[in-house]
Amino acid sequence: MTDSKYFTTTKKGEIFELKAELNSDKKEKKKEAVKKVIASMTVGKDVSALFPDVVNCMQTDNLELKKLDEDPYVRKTAAVCVAKLHDINAQLVEDQGFLDLLKDLLSDSNPMVVPMLLHAISEIMDAPLMLAAGVRDDSGTIISFLAALNDVGSGIYSGIQSQLTPKDGEGGSRVFVRESAPRLGPMLNSRLWWLLLLSRVVMKLMEMLDTSGDYVSSLVKKLAPPLVTLLSAEPEIQYVALRNINLIVQKRSDILKNEMKVFFVKYNDPIYVKLEKLDIMIRLTSQSNIAQVLAELKEYATEVDVDFVRKSVRAIGRCAIKVEPAAERCVSTLLDLIQTKVNYVVQEAIVVIKDIFRKYPNKYESIIATLCENLDTLDEPEARASMIWIIGEYAERIDNADELLESFLEGFQDENTQVQLQLLTAIVKLFLKRPTDTQELVQQVLSLSTQDSDNPDLRDRGYIYWRLLSTDPAAAKEVVLAEKPLISEETDLIEPTLLDELICHISSLASVYHKPPNAFVEGRGGQRRVLPAKSQQEGTVEEMSAPTETTQQPPQPTTVIPGADSLIGDLLDIDLGPGPSMMQQQMYPQQPPVQTQASGGGGGMDIFGEGLDNLLGGGPSGGDMLGGLGDIFGMPQSQSYIPPQEVWLPAPKGKGMEITGTFARKNNQINMELTFTNKAMQPMTGFAIQFNKNSFGLMPAQVLNIRSPLPPNQSASTSLPLNTTGPIQKMEPLTLLQVAIKNNIDVFYLSTQVPLHVLFAEDGEMEKKIFLATWKDIPASNEVQYTINNDQHSADTVSQKLRNNNVFTIAKRNVEGQDMLYQSLKLTNGIWVLAELKIQPSNPTFVLSLKSRAVDVYEAVRQVYVNILHN
Repeated sequence: MTDSKYFTTTKKGEIFELKAELNSDKKEKKKEAVKKVIASMTVGKDVSALFPDVVNCMQTDNLELKKLDEDPYVRKTAAVCVAKLHDINAQLVEDQGFLDLLKDLLSDSNPMVVPMLLHAISEIMDAPLMLAAGVRDDSGTIISFLAALNDVGSGIYSGIQSQLTPKDGEGGSRVFVRESAPRLGPMLNSRLWWLLLLSRVVMKLMEMLDTSGDYVSSLVKKLAPPLVTLLSAEPEIQYVALRNINLIVQKRSDILKNEMKVFFVKYNDPIYVKLEKLDIMIRLTSQSNIAQVLAELKEYATEVDVDFVRKSVRAIGRCAIKVEPAAERCVSTLLDLIQTKVNYVVQEAIVVIKDIFRKYPNKYESIIATLCENLDTLDEPEARASMIWIIGEYAERIDNADELLESFLEGFQDENTQVQLQLLTAIVKLFLKRPTDTQELVQQVLSLSTQDSDNPDLRDRGYIYWRLLSTDPAAAKEVVLAEKPLISEETDLIEPTLLDELICHISSLASVYHKPPNAFVEGRGGQRRVLPAKSQQEGTVEEMSAPTETTQQPPQPTTVIPGADSLIGDLLDIDLGPGPSMMQQQMYPQQPPVQTQASGGGGGMDIFGEGLDNLLGGGPSGGDMLGGLGDIFGMPQSQSYIPPQEVWLPAPKGKGMEITGTFARKNNQINMELTFTNKAMQPMTGFAIQFNKNSFGLMPAQVLNIRSPLPPNQSASTSLPLNTTGPIQKMEPLTLLQVAIKNNIDVFYLSTQVPLHVLFAEDGEMEKKIFLATWKDIPASNEVQYTINNDQHSADTVSQKLRNNNVFTIAKRNVEGQDMLYQSLKLTNGIWVLAELKIQPSNPTFVLSLKSRAVDVYEAVRQVYVNILHN
């Protein structure tokens, strides 16, 4: 009898009958029941309810049933089942030894089984694949896995291959590198849709192999043709491929060094493809191919697409900077383009020629006359600023430099800030080179920059120049005419640490955006970060302490600081939002600077005489007409203690962004003083800041105002006002503040400690009667004494120093030659602290006694006394 009978049954209750037969004691009935189940599955019937009963039939000596267990689909499905079972009952999986059984199957020869096994093990152990599998250098698991790669579906592979490349120290790395290199080569030629996925692995493999070995040269040769083939696809795919190729070329330009022609622009390419090709062309340009590249770029500069033409002209300048032997040829090409008299071509050419002058000083000055012929056509800020820079830099070689700069000065107030700053510097350069006939011109520009301008950057630079020229002309020459650092083509490259991260994400959105995943993906477990508490001495990670109760106290209610078991994740779900679209400029008061006595012995020489003095309506001639910087800007000199700035985020951890900072309290306002330094090779934009919950509810009172973009090797400072209206969470230590700062590169996390005195309120002076009653009311057990070194301060000096920081002396007594100061202070959250300070001139130490109902603040208050009295 044939097996066709199994496919014809349609009676009711069939599932129930099959369940009984599968659990029968008779082997023949079990065998028949399994056949019926398979037949039902074949015709599309739902027999999922029989799964546990079928599994129970697997332990058998029947040959027919054993064959049904032989299908690799069963083992593949079993791996998935174990992973799902682990989610439901992890203890059961561990007790039954299922994980060990999966590891035993890693040597399976079927290509469908091994990847799924590894994936299941990785999910169960929550570890990278190689580490999760527990493989060793002598294991055959890696070889088995690599053998299966060609038959793995793209969905499975893309899900696991990001963990595939082993890192230093992981088991199996040497076997992986040795075995995978020759196997990946054929795969690159077999399936184009694998290409970008495999490129990621190949790039990581190259870092682990000897660059002089045959493996690397073989991989390089086999990787280039498939990448080139992708450029024959439709434009959208071309764009994705080009963005990935851009990263590969920046990391290893030798891979495509012989494929320049495939990146030449076609007439029907969309603009986004054209621009990407252009960028890659520059990265591949070398002395061997510069001739054909320049010919292409010159042709592009005659097209009708204005944006593409501009980029092409700039590309010629980048070629000149990158390939020094071809610089003269590039300059000649630019001059040819200038002769076309096409406005936007001329302006872009002048911009890039300025960079060429920076790269090759005193080499191509002969073309300046040609550039000056086009002054009247310049209407774009960048081009005007570039031309002004050229005139100022070579003012001694241009006979009518003063007339040219004066022509720009006529509409000074209407110029872009970039042009104003450049014009100010250029005229000062001209004055230092030709002081006899340009004094009136420099007086005019300094007056326009300082008296008639509301731009703080322009005013700052103007006052700095004014002070330099007024007090020390020699120093002014050293500063203004100093030798400038040479520029290089590498400034357009992605910062190395970011590039390494993006290489690990080739074939993902990160490689298209050229941004790390956490810059545009939220809620990913893999991107979650934990902010460790920062130890005051060692900077080690500390666990958050348990809650400590605080109670209310007179004369005003005390804010209770709630405790917390952990702050992990508080900063992980924040929405920093975009940074300010443009810097909100803070205006300095427009008032003439106060005249003070000139600094330096022998009297400083006023190179301007009384003419410049009269411009400011200032004092006697020969004096320092700028006075103190604080007086210039109308800033009150603060007497409160401001700690020196510390490095809060070093550049290596900030991917090139270094942050230093401190805290200050001025005019009843808490401020976070920040300095951002860009040590990366790309501009930084989009700055924003947010705080974690903290003990005193500190939070920014306004958006973070930083000059944007912040160019490489530049710094910018800001004062960020803070308020205490944010969410409260008790920290350990109490003054710990956790901060998240965002820019266009990433979100960075840092921890610092807020000096407690910036939280001392101005209304913390207690009446004597209330002070006495409160001191008696607080239990004696709450009193703590500290010893502080005495830097030979008198009681009056100590009292004044502390009062400047809102620690108020309520009463003073002298007992047997020892001064006793009774003081009060109040935190912004309403907590009062009472103090008794014993000062004896002959004793090298102070004795400080503190009483409060919130004993948690004692250590921070003690540190305040130490800092204030020792500074």
